Amino acid sequence: MRFGILPPYGADVVTDPSWMAAFARHADDVGFESIYLGEHLALPDDTAFPDALETLAFLAGHTTYVRLHTSALILPLHHPVHLAKRVATLDRLSRGRVTIGVGVGSVREEVRALGVDPATRGRRADEAITALRVLWRDNPASFAGEFYGFSEVRSHPRPVTPGGPPIHVGGHSAASATRAGRLADGFHPQGGLPFDDLDGDGGPLRVMREAARSAGRDPAAIEVTVTLPMTAVNQATIEAAERVGVTRIVLATRPADLDAVRRAMDDFAANHPMPEECLVR
Repeated sequence: MRFGILPPYGADVVTDPSWMAAFARHADDVGFESIYLGEHLALPDDTAFPDALETLAFLAGHTTYVRLHTSALILPLHHPVHLAKRVATLDRLSRGRVTIGVGVGSVREEVRALGVDPATRGRRADEAITALRVLWRDNPASFAGEFYGFSEVRSHPRPVTPGGPPIHVGGHSAASATRAGRLADGFHPQGGLPFDDLDGDGGPLRVMREAARSAGRDPAAIEVTVTLPMTAVNQATIEAAERVGVTRIVLATRPADLDAVRRAMDDFAANHPMPEECLVR
């Protein structure tokens, strides 16, 4: 099991450069595999959601080993040509430490605010995933779809990994699970359902795996990530997650006190040893 960590968005610290730099450095030192940042572009309340890619670029300069994840970019609100350049730049500057989690967005007011018809979100997301891979794979790259099209585009810099960073799909609907199975490298179901429900009849993991098989892909090659409160994760939780095929748990933190968060990270690492691959320093 690999462990990621999510900063406390509700604590009004995610725009504090000193707090976030210290948080990221400690995650790097302790051996967490990844740092996760979410995205909202136009919420109907005042919760601070700094730009995820800009913030990860800042954190890349303060870390060496920890992977930089988004969960999730609202993909229908990004043009793939622009997003491919931004992600590839971050990937180069972080020496290949990027994974892009994407979703369709659950706040319809946010989608409408950017001039996107909410009814087209799923089709846009499917098309954008394919277009991103084309841009990262081909040079020059051409694509023709319902929403996006380009011809003979040369997108530089190129990502560190040929074909681009891993793409994970977030969401809990059958459509999200199907999208992950057909197109993605990972699936991040949301909603906090019990693990048995995730993998039960009609559950999102079952849907994802069936979609992968139908697309001629190996379901076992698709990583599965869940997010849980750090205080709720113990050995029994980890074993239950492993039984249904979860490969990563993202720990959600709550305190605004940096020392308290660092102590919690230390305690977790002491009680739940990190994979050796995350401790090679």
